[in-house]
Amino acid sequence: MGADHAQRAFIGSFTSAGGHGISVAAVDRDTGAPTVLGSTDALADPSFLAVGHAPGTGAPVLYAVSEATDGAVAAFSTDDDGTLRPIGEVRPVDGSSPTHLALAAGHLLTANYGSGSVTALPLGHDGSPGPAAGVLRHEGRGPDEGRQAGPHAHQVLADPSGNWVLSVDLGTDSVRVCALDPDTGSLRLHAETALRPGTGPRHLAFHPSGGQAYVLNELEPTVTVCRWDAAAGLLEPLGETQVLPYDHDEGAGVRTYPSEVVVSRDGRFLWTANRGHDSISVLTLDETGEKPVLAAAVGCGGRWPRDLTLDPTGQWLYAANEHSGNVSWFAVDAETGIPAHAGSIEVPAASCVVFG
Repeated sequence: MGADHAQRAFIGSFTSAGGHGISVAAVDRDTGAPTVLGSTDALADPSFLAVGHAPGTGAPVLYAVSEATDGAVAAFSTDDDGTLRPIGEVRPVDGSSPTHLALAAGHLLTANYGSGSVTALPLGHDGSPGPAAGVLRHEGRGPDEGRQAGPHAHQVLADPSGNWVLSVDLGTDSVRVCALDPDTGSLRLHAETALRPGTGPRHLAFHPSGGQAYVLNELEPTVTVCRWDAAAGLLEPLGETQVLPYDHDEGAGVRTYPSEVVVSRDGRFLWTANRGHDSISVLTLDETGEKPVLAAAVGCGGRWPRDLTLDPTGQWLYAANEHSGNVSWFAVDAETGIPAHAGSIEVPAASCVVFG
């Protein structure tokens, strides 16, 4: 694999289930194949990763969240040989079991599933996270007593305008829109959008136009299409679409729990990863972006796809299959959006793949 044909990917995995922690891989641009260069288990259960740049130097920085009862985050620099080196301290997030993290306005944000909260940590000159500066605690519950007895923030991300922070809460069947103060790190609730009770929203992805958002539901195999008004900071639900065929077989007692939603860079396709059904669904989008249509569902190349990622070129789709312990990659058909299985590598307890 020549240097001109390789790009860098980072793979998270659950150390408590035999994973290696964070692995660094070189990815061949021509074949999509990742080759693991090295790994570190310096942080327990790094279930989600994000790539950013140090505010002072512009150097690339890898951020990881530790999905432990006492949640934490860490930052790493990457050497050319794939060695990860810690930057600063491992920081508590003042929340439990964080499942997601993102960057916004000079801060690192975490969605804390266990405590149902969102935390903002300021970033130093070198990109290292400081002590938690703001914590926004969610309130509410849903009808599913086993999964929705209280709030469970599952994802946090900035909107395309960079003016708002959205948090998706599985426990309260809602998405919160917040304002982040770049000077203090405080989070102020601006609006809350209620979704259909019992759907259990997990993750959200924006259309490239910035005018639509797609909320993937975990407790029902559906995606809720929303209109996003960045000027007003308001999210408006428009309707739901099934992400699996109506005749999909759950007769064997295997329930489907969708996990991740990805939108193509040209806004023509939407993909979801479906745990239990162990598939990747393909939905086509019309010019408005508001009418997804289920086109196909293909095997994920393993079991329990926890994460789905599109590479920077848009040609390759990667599934982190947690229970089968592998990362599979697929060539995306430019005309139909249907992914074709291209290969797989062993990654025990894989949780996510990010590029940077």
